Amino acid sequence: MSKYVYAAVFTKEEDGNYSVVFNDLEGCYTCGSTLEEAIEMAEDVLALTLYGYEKDRRKIPEPTDSADIKTNENEFVNYIVCDTLEYRKMYNNKAIKKTLTIPEWLNEEALNNNINFSAVLQEALQEKLKKMA
Repeated sequence: MSKYVYAAVFTKEEDGNYSVVFNDLEGCYTCGSTLEEAIEMAEDVLALTLYGYEKDRRKIPEPTDSADIKTNENEFVNYIVCDTLEYRKMYNNKAIKKTLTIPEWLNEEALNNNINFSAVLQEALQEKLKKMA
């Protein structure tokens, strides 16, 4: 799964800035000087945190329902959405070298037809992953 929705607690600080905490996720917090910036930062930190969970194969906690979250006078709860697959595509796009084996005749035909092996493999993997989703 790569799409998530978690409740975040926004706190309006005395200086006008906003602090944001995701109580369900350890170390998942951020801030912003405006509400708009705080929401953008919350989306980013949520995607980064959950991507870390996925990469480390840690169990991702169930999100708490916003109705179950207690807030103070200067706080409110807002749902934040993220897509870790889109996050990976944007920030983890480094090329990785892979070695593979194919029949000699297939290699010769592909070379004769100027086929880009990397492009074909990427396209095939993306198509396979779409079918698995």
